[in-house]
Amino acid sequence: MDFAIPPHVLEIRTRVQEFIEKHVYPAESALEERGDARGAVMRGLMDRAKEEGLWALGHPEEIGGQGLPFLDYVFVNEVVGRSSAAMVALGTHSLQDSIMLHLHASADWRDRYLQPLVDGEIFPSFAMTEPAVASSDPTQLQTRAVLDGDEWVINGRKWFTSGADVAAYTTVMVRTEDADTPDHNAFSMIVVPTDTPGYNILRDVRVMGDYGGHCEVDYKDVRVPKENLLGPRGGGFKIAQQRLGPGRIFHCMRWLGQAQRAFDLLCERANDRVAFGKALGQHQQIQKFVFDSAAEIQQSRMLTLHAAYKIDQGDEARVEIGLIKVVGAAMLHNVIDRAIQVHGAMGVTEDTPLERMYRQARFARIYDGPDEVHVTTTARRILGAYRTGDGWDFGLR
Repeated sequence: MDFAIPPHVLEIRTRVQEFIEKHVYPAESALEERGDARGAVMRGLMDRAKEEGLWALGHPEEIGGQGLPFLDYVFVNEVVGRSSAAMVALGTHSLQDSIMLHLHASADWRDRYLQPLVDGEIFPSFAMTEPAVASSDPTQLQTRAVLDGDEWVINGRKWFTSGADVAAYTTVMVRTEDADTPDHNAFSMIVVPTDTPGYNILRDVRVMGDYGGHCEVDYKDVRVPKENLLGPRGGGFKIAQQRLGPGRIFHCMRWLGQAQRAFDLLCERANDRVAFGKALGQHQQIQKFVFDSAAEIQQSRMLTLHAAYKIDQGDEARVEIGLIKVVGAAMLHNVIDRAIQVHGAMGVTEDTPLERMYRQARFARIYDGPDEVHVTTTARRILGAYRTGDGWDFGLR
């Protein structure tokens, strides 16, 4: 495969980067504040992105997006990742949910939600994790839905339902089948409007000191029409895998954008700051920071592009995705940590974006599957290839 950015993608990528640096970076502090002002600032960014033709680049054309092919969009996501606010500002935040609705929702729900979702008029949320069980083993999920006539009745509690406080609906993973059904065929996804009686947001869970809309939600006899089922009954895990595989690649590319921004700050500070009679960058320890960061970023980038390439060729790329999820999250933490160290006390203040980035980086090792799960499943797949006599030749992978 060719790792070079195609010329037609480079043009879009450059425009996205210029938009982020010119408009999103200056708005980051305002977007950290709680209250109505934050929403107005974000809405202004979204409108500007639409004006500049940068809105919903990766959404398929048939649902109102600009139809950028998967691998092309991966390159763009690398730039989008430079600011966590850029996902919403550019309309990329709803890509996975829009595709999920497009492929699996009833005609009624597509008509009701799909176009407003792509246009950024409404926001989605997704509920899988629960406070009472280890979500690294999702077969333990306790939330239940029982079909009562023409309605699903849902009871349970979810948390880290990100964006539930502003969302029009939540797609909730629930057990719909009895105890005799194999676990991986026992769960379904159901669309629940957030104004449904019994849907109660208990709190916005603070994460590493921040309120970010990671809501804990109680479902108390929540009733929705049976048509709200997303895809086939018992097909929740298959839909989730469809959602999470490409999504993890997008995460990893955005992490590369975050790491690039931290690396820029590290190197600029190393050249500008003087200690003990010379620039920090002339000290060997700081040079080692630069070297290690450059090597880890490039390593993660090649792994991620290889995984994206395989997905683009129709491969599920399970091993490749497992590798990049673990390696990419560790890389992100390491690069930001070194950048903070080079900035000294300034690095842990709000005077740079590094302290905010550092908190988000720690979270990266948990969401979309913790490191430990990806390590185990990836190793098992590789060992399984040896048991069947196929082996694992990296030159042929």
